[in-house]
This record gives sequence, structure tokens and C-alpha cells, in this order.
Amino acid sequence: MPAGGRAEATQRAGAGRATAVATSALTKRFGDRVAYEEVTLEVHEGEVFGLLGPNGAGKTTLVRTLTTLVAPSAGHATVAGLAVTEANALAIRQRVGVMPETPGLYLRLSVQDNLRCFAELRELPDAVAEVRRVLEVVGMTGRAQDPCGALSKGLRQRVSLARALLGSPAVLFLDEPTSGLDPGATREVLALVDELRQGGTTVVLTTHRLEEAERLCDRVAILATRLRRVGRPGELRRRLFGAALTLRTAGPLADPGGLLGGVPGVQRWRASAPATYHLEIDDPRHVAPALVRALVAAGADVLELTEERHSLEDVYLQLVGKEDSRR
Repeated sequence: MPAGGRAEATQRAGAGRATAVATSALTKRFGDRVAYEEVTLEVHEGEVFGLLGPNGAGKTTLVRTLTTLVAPSAGHATVAGLAVTEANALAIRQRVGVMPETPGLYLRLSVQDNLRCFAELRELPDAVAEVRRVLEVVGMTGRAQDPCGALSKGLRQRVSLARALLGSPAVLFLDEPTSGLDPGATREVLALVDELRQGGTTVVLTTHRLEEAERLCDRVAILATRLRRVGRPGELRRRLFGAALTLRTAGPLADPGGLLGGVPGVQRWRASAPATYHLEIDDPRHVAPALVRALVAAGADVLELTEERHSLEDVYLQLVGKEDSRR
């Protein structure tokens, strides 16, 4: 399906919500090398939107384009209501916050001095009050006087996030925010992102960690130079894999074809092991109760009936796994 069906589920998922970021056939080439091409998507205000894909898929370059650090080769985009053009570059940068994969802090300066430096560079009207605010948001008020060089990587990521939040950006871009962090620091950063989402901040997140995207993102875009799919993780799972149940009984069913095939909503079934059956179904909320009633009426001893759940990783591997392994 070209370009993810042109962001097939995007408009339905964001009905009634304003658009924070939009791209149309956006393309970036470096000479003969294509970073990404024909990317069409929308990010709605107040959502966490994930950009997923293998190394070299164009995720970071796309973010750099949207934040006016790289000019597109073709197509167009808008961010925070402004067209992504050279003329609008300064205005867009004033409306967005960017947390790069590497914090880029002055290690000899204190946390507070780093943030005041960046606040003054942005010409914020009350740099002192703004630094105090973002330190409180990321829980670093008690470490304000510590040199950044003395902080753990997880705490530096917090400071980097605080820097990105200066000026209350309309859109926050996070590029691999948990890269290289231990599980404890990762959990803290993800909790902060979740709090921002609860507060209505629009977040565009690039990550290689699919479990993070599953937990945090309202919708995801799977990018492998071209856009493969856009949608909610649950929608993508259903679209690619459908719904299925696994049934295990105490003994083989006497007439599995007549019993299982007679339950409304069961599309196909197969025996995957003795007394174990795999059923492709419509809606598990309706099929499972009807199936249990039919099994009980037939005198079958049900040991287990479970819904098969595919992860976002399954979706990712289905769409780009082969390409990922060749990179």
C-alpha cells in the first residue's frame, strides 16, 4: 500500500481535533540517497505521536525537517500552524521544543545556568521564572545548582527535556529520549512524557523501543524511507492480523467442524495440536461467550480459552522486519 494508504487512519482517529503537524508528499534526498519520500501524515493537538522505523529509515531527518534544520527536497509541511519554509524558520523554532538524542549541555555549567543560557538565547521575557517552572515540571528543582557534568545520563536527559520545554512549545519533538538509559531512568523519562500528554502537550516521539511506543503513543507511523502505516497500535494489530482465539479442551472434540463452524463470528478454524484449536474470528466480545455456550451444550470440557494478542513489535516486523534485517 503506497505511503501507508496516505495516512489511512489519521483523519478518522483525529476527527474534531486541530492539526499540530501535517505533511504532504514530503521528501528529502541527499544527492542520490533518499532519506525519506512521499511522507503524508497528520499529528493532532494533544496526542503523543510515534515515529517508528529501523536505523536509516529517515525518522531523525524527518524531525529535523519539521523543525526547520533541514530543508525538504519536495512536498510541503506545516508545524504549529506555519508552513515549513525558510521564511518561517525562526517563528517555527519559537513554537516548538526539541529534545535531541544527545543532550548537548554545557557540562561545566550548573543545571540552572544551562537552562538560563538557553532561555536567554530564545529571548524569553522572564528567563528566571521560566527556568524555575521547567525545573519543577521535570523534578529537578533540588539539583538546580549541580554541574551537568556530575549528573547521571538519566538526569541529563531530564535537563534536556526541561530545555525543550522552555517557552511552553506548541509541539514537542523527542528524538530517542531513552536511548542508552537504564530501566529506572527510562521509566522516569517515560513517566514525564506521560504527564506532558495528560497536560495536553503535543508530542512527536521517535524511538526504537516498541514497548515504549505501545505504552505512550496514541498513534504511530511506521517509516522505512516510505510511510508504511499510520494508526493506533490496536487498529494496526487488527488490520494486519485480525482477531483470534485459542481453545484448549480436555480431549479432542467429537465434531470440531460442526461445533466450531456453527458458532456465529467464527471465520476459520484449525487444530494446532491434539485438543487445541486456533479460531480466526470477528469480534471476541461476541464470539467468545457464544463459543463457550456451544462447548458447554456439547459437553466439552474447556481447559482454556484465550484471545491471541499481537504486539506492536509483531506489526513492525510484519511491515519492515525483512528490510530492517538487511540494514
